[in-house]
Amino acid sequence: MTATRLSPRGLAAGTAAFTIWGLFPVYLHPLSEVPAIQVIAHRVTWSCVLLLAWLIVRGELGSLGATLRTPRLVAGLATSATLISCNWLVYVWSVTHQHIVDTSLGYYINPLVNVLLGVVVLHERPNPLQWSAIALAALGVLYLTLLAGRPPWIALALALSFSLYGFVRKVISVEALPGLATETLLLLPLAASYLTWCEASGTGALATSGSPVVALLIGSGIVTAVPLFLFAYSARLLPYSTVGVLQYIAPSLQLVCGVLLYHESFAAARAAGFCLVWTALLLYAADGLWRAHRAARVSHA
Repeated sequence: MTATRLSPRGLAAGTAAFTIWGLFPVYLHPLSEVPAIQVIAHRVTWSCVLLLAWLIVRGELGSLGATLRTPRLVAGLATSATLISCNWLVYVWSVTHQHIVDTSLGYYINPLVNVLLGVVVLHERPNPLQWSAIALAALGVLYLTLLAGRPPWIALALALSFSLYGFVRKVISVEALPGLATETLLLLPLAASYLTWCEASGTGALATSGSPVVALLIGSGIVTAVPLFLFAYSARLLPYSTVGVLQYIAPSLQLVCGVLLYHESFAAARAAGFCLVWTALLLYAADGLWRAHRAARVSHA
């Protein structure tokens, strides 16, 4: 199966991954009483346990060992682990403190931050339509900044940290499963030590919370690892442009959750700023789809 054909399995896996990410606020909201850093420590710990078990079942534990024996990969994955843990921390804090709409903005502008990162770091040259999309998104962010009286720090922090994470993972070229397992393994000593201290001091959620919260904390490993695996699977089977369009499912569902389920503010003035960003994304997505279609025609000529 090549990445130039639209695979039904790939499409289903990609849709499922972004849907899980989009509905993640529903999962996290009941954890509002647990400090965000504790939630992240549980997420790291249980993800690591699950991923190691997964590698053992698949007979791929050797790939983890090979990664850990390569200093260059360990250094790169330590960097990416730091970036994704910062991203998770900002996201969890935002969801549990009624800033879900801000998180959706971050993941809406993330693709355009990727383009800017390519310009600054890789010296890539966006085409005029891509520059127009970047300019519109920047205008939208500027408008929201003036409207709120401060920059949308949550959105910018999420977009920048995730873009840098993706860039580092692309540069070090390691497979998704052993790469994620290594990231969580590198973070595990810190996460496990912190959780142990919390439980010993009487502030740990496992000892002070009810069974539903404990189950959600342990289950955070599953809802972290499964969508990442589904995403990696879909990325191998789908055209890049299709994955690029599917990614907008997540922030759209986050926005719906924030506004309809948790009644966060989304007045007309704020919606106008989002409309500028959405217009930018339409231009960016249309450009990607057109280029993919042209490339497909050339390859079949």
